[in-house]
Amino acid sequence: MATTNSRSCLQYLLHLAHDNLDFRLPEIKALLALRGKQFQPIENFKEKVRKTNSPFWCLDGLSEEDVRGIMARSVCAKSAFELWGHGHTHSELRTSLLNYPSENMSPFMEKHSTYRINVYTFNKTLEFTDRIKKIDALDYLPFEGSVSLKSPQHVFCLLEDYGTDPNDIPDHPYYIYFGRWIGDGQRELIRSHSVKNRHFIGNTSMDAGLSFIMANHAKVKENDVVFDPFVGTGSLLVACSQFGAYVCGSDIDYNTIHGKGRSSRKNQKWRGPDENIRANLRQYGTEDMYLDVMVSDASKPVWREAALFDAIITDPPYGIRESTRRTGSHKDTTKPPDGFYVESHVPVSQAYHLSDIFTDLLNFSAHRLVMGGRLVYWLPVYRPDYSEEMVPLHPCLRLISNSEQTLSSHTSRRLITMEKIKEPEEQDSLALGADPSLSPYQGHNAFREKYFSGVNKRSGKEENKPEVNGE
Repeated sequence: MATTNSRSCLQYLLHLAHDNLDFRLPEIKALLALRGKQFQPIENFKEKVRKTNSPFWCLDGLSEEDVRGIMARSVCAKSAFELWGHGHTHSELRTSLLNYPSENMSPFMEKHSTYRINVYTFNKTLEFTDRIKKIDALDYLPFEGSVSLKSPQHVFCLLEDYGTDPNDIPDHPYYIYFGRWIGDGQRELIRSHSVKNRHFIGNTSMDAGLSFIMANHAKVKENDVVFDPFVGTGSLLVACSQFGAYVCGSDIDYNTIHGKGRSSRKNQKWRGPDENIRANLRQYGTEDMYLDVMVSDASKPVWREAALFDAIITDPPYGIRESTRRTGSHKDTTKPPDGFYVESHVPVSQAYHLSDIFTDLLNFSAHRLVMGGRLVYWLPVYRPDYSEEMVPLHPCLRLISNSEQTLSSHTSRRLITMEKIKEPEEQDSLALGADPSLSPYQGHNAFREKYFSGVNKRSGKEENKPEVNGE
């Protein structure tokens, strides 16, 4: 196998999937941070990505081991390459390749080696004969080995970028890259862990791809302890356990925690005897990483005062498909006289406003995360009203990223990632009350009303559309 230890001046090309666009950069940054590396793109990166949403990113300052580490975790990246040449035209590509240091090429072009060249086009399909012509046009490269299509030692790729507009595909590519294939990302996890094939699911089970993205944003790693305070059917626990973390969670819903009640599956009325979160982890071979789950109210303190978790990852209820509730009652209660024993009971539930959910979640994370631990959660927003001031803040948590997933023309949810930067102090509680930027945004409480208002308006428009007859 070719050695790469003495090779220098290397750049790497990431080919990213063209979905979940807003989540790609935070994921790559988080995976680099796990390796103690910073994100160092080439010049004009921000302009190029923001204007065109290009799936091709060129990075500096990394080793091949770093790139392989990213590919071993990323669900946003498709493939990674050691970049040998690039240009706007094939002529520029040729010049770039001929100027690439020969000492960086030669270990992979030796006489007794085998290789294959692939052609990939983004936003355009080429005929097989056209692909062959493009490969033949690379005959100026000094390959001395033999071609092996089935099991080559080295794989190279010619990548052509035809932009992102499927309705305006140019005749010639906007940009062309050539490089040595390093590895593929973990897109296969999206299929293998699909909720459609999951043993235990519910109405709000998190999509597999988003679950893995959340785990990556949280920098979940082997032997971490991860907690989900709104665990539901445990989709986030499944993803985190896949990356070697020990997982636990809680939920106020007794039936969900114990896998009882009505099934969410079509043509199945009741849940089976072995439909539970532990069974989900067993399905994917990670049952050993399962600590436990419990019925608990996220608004009530049940944990001892200590930094217990390396990451807290959750999807709080929005009041749409699952209600937002906590234990308690609005009725007046009288305090029993001293010395009078009241038998323990489970009180009735009451509304749990979104603003209170996020306040409690951030306070809990500030006290229960280890230093440097991350909180990753979803924040539902009504898009016409959204501003960055709506994102809840806390003196002990630094905002790392804020990524949007559009749900409809008027609603979206934002994936918020925060990192613990200091231990809570007494003055923090005073700051929460005195600093307007740290006060809970009460507008979150109207999300459910605005959500259904938008749905009803849309339904009304459809009903008022004139019928088209054959006259």
